[in-house]
Amino acid sequence: MAKPEEKTSSSPMRQIRPPPLSQHLREFASRRDAWVILARNMIPVVGIYCFGWSAALSVFNYWFDGLTALAAIVAALIPRALRETQPKTGRVTWLGTVVRGAVTWIFLVGIVGLPYWIVLIPLHDLLLGDELRRQLAHSPALWFTFGSLAASHFWKAFRMAYDTMPDKELKQRARWDIYLLVLRALAMFVMAAHGLYVVLVPLMALVLSYLEIWPERALGAVFGDPSRLWEYDPGDPASDRRKR
Repeated sequence: MAKPEEKTSSSPMRQIRPPPLSQHLREFASRRDAWVILARNMIPVVGIYCFGWSAALSVFNYWFDGLTALAAIVAALIPRALRETQPKTGRVTWLGTVVRGAVTWIFLVGIVGLPYWIVLIPLHDLLLGDELRRQLAHSPALWFTFGSLAASHFWKAFRMAYDTMPDKELKQRARWDIYLLVLRALAMFVMAAHGLYVVLVPLMALVLSYLEIWPERALGAVFGDPSRLWEYDPGDPASDRRKR
């Protein structure tokens, strides 16, 4: 009697080990864009240690930048979600749609952005301290700077055209972007929870540089095959048993 064909399964969520440090260094040395990315992310480090910039303000910038980028992506996904879940029967008003969209956005930012809220616990002395509040309260230039930063994230997110992407491409792109921002918040939490306040800004500069230069390796090390993020469905147990 012939044996049934044995199926080989592979999970898109199986972690992929990054290459050794020596390979990273060789690739970094040969890529001009990598040097530019590192130099840009090291600006706050130079400012703090050479020009007396506020460490609290720099850490807040990292936190605010990541949270607003996440909120912008969620906002860009809301119109499509509302359209696809809109009831086919019954009257739908413009005001009701706006209210439903705003409530959904707040809820999703609260859930998806949970790592950013949790990181406030170990970083409360820096991000919720009197020094930072005083700087923000008495500097209209800072309000303008952070407002411009948030506006740029929303402009970029809506230009990504999440609303018109095919479902597969939408899942892949949205998860890629959101997972990278979640990794950013988790890195901040790990460093803060271990009391690395003194070197938090330099370490964050290195983390952000790595996420920009090798995003697929960061995603692969935590979430599995970065090219198959669209396959994973937490509500479908069969989604992690794809046939090769």
